[in-house]
Amino acid sequence: MAARTILETERLILREFDEKDVESFYLLGSDPTIIRFTGDPGLTSLEHAGEVLRSRPLADYRKYGYGRWACVHKEDGTVIGFSGLKFLDELKEVDIGFRLLPAYWGAGLATEAGRAVLDFGFRQLRLASIIGLVDPENVASVRVLEKLGLKFVGMTMYQGTNTAKYVVHRNDRP
Repeated sequence: MAARTILETERLILREFDEKDVESFYLLGSDPTIIRFTGDPGLTSLEHAGEVLRSRPLADYRKYGYGRWACVHKEDGTVIGFSGLKFLDELKEVDIGFRLLPAYWGAGLATEAGRAVLDFGFRQLRLASIIGLVDPENVASVRVLEKLGLKFVGMTMYQGTNTAKYVVHRNDRP
């Protein structure tokens, strides 16, 4: 069964991950350059990647109806990252996230995906607000959140790490 397409942008298809995406998911979770600012310990093997894929994105789709979606580059059909929403049980808020392979950094793809994800969250899910948690040293991700209209509201503890918190409210968007 093909993974369900959720959103489409000019250059990307955002679709649900499926178990056939384990190698792409492993790359996104094991490359030290990609996970440098995430706080994730990193994926250690394809088997570990499969376990995390099943216990996080695939479980979130079943539980919430949304999650982090695979970003497929239309030009070559490659899974180049993920973007999407995640309910953070610890904070009782919905977080926007994005992660791309380094070869695709700097091309505006995270912002493009993020705009579509925010639109989905506000229009389809009728969320009142969406947050973005980021290591303040991750200047590129901070810039993406700001381009998306999220505003810095302070520092917060999340999973034992002092993290910058950004927020955008449905009523603040055009």
